[in-house]
Amino acid sequence: MTTFNAKPQGSPLVLIIDDHPFVLQGCARILEDAALARVIQASTLTDGFRQYRAHHPDIVIVDLSFRSVMLGGVSFVRRLRLHDRATPILVLSMHRDPMIIRRVLDLGATGYVLKDAPSEEFLAAFHRVRQGRSYLSHEVASEVVFSEAKSSSSPYKSLTLREVQVLQMLSEGKPYSQIAQELNLSYKTVANTCSLIKGKLGARSLPELMRIALKHIPQSPGHG
Repeated sequence: MTTFNAKPQGSPLVLIIDDHPFVLQGCARILEDAALARVIQASTLTDGFRQYRAHHPDIVIVDLSFRSVMLGGVSFVRRLRLHDRATPILVLSMHRDPMIIRRVLDLGATGYVLKDAPSEEFLAAFHRVRQGRSYLSHEVASEVVFSEAKSSSSPYKSLTLREVQVLQMLSEGKPYSQIAQELNLSYKTVANTCSLIKGKLGARSLPELMRIALKHIPQSPGHG
């Protein structure tokens, strides 16, 4: 099934690929109600790639799992990136496994948002990837970064999960007081944790640590 919904030519053209009609229609409706896009819908990966080659959309939104091909969206991202290094790809999926998410991001996905996220988060993800910027759902961001930290080549391999969570929140511009409140820690504990992180990553100051965080940590909702 392929559906093309006409919108003013000034709007970006978005290709949505998912084999669940409810998801296809829901995503299209959210974008159309906000007057953000012209939408092409495809219910199979094969048709999705055909529509990509025929219309050259400005943004591609794709699921990871299809009834016919489990995790077929991973291969789709790889295949699309062989042809096109620039078009933003937003993955919309129920998968929360940090290894799967890390893999699809490494293959070239621009952003990753969970299917059960509220529409406001979906729109935030859409706006970010439209600008070519990375996006990662807050619910899985710390776990994904932690899985990356455990790889032998990562400068973050020595960080604990709590330290990765604090670094993630620093990258979102949150002050020590807010981090302490959200993680149910004392202000002193957060400050000490940041001192430990600075030592592990070779940062000489808090601004330098925040620059490291902004450069390497995927962004999540509410930032930028």
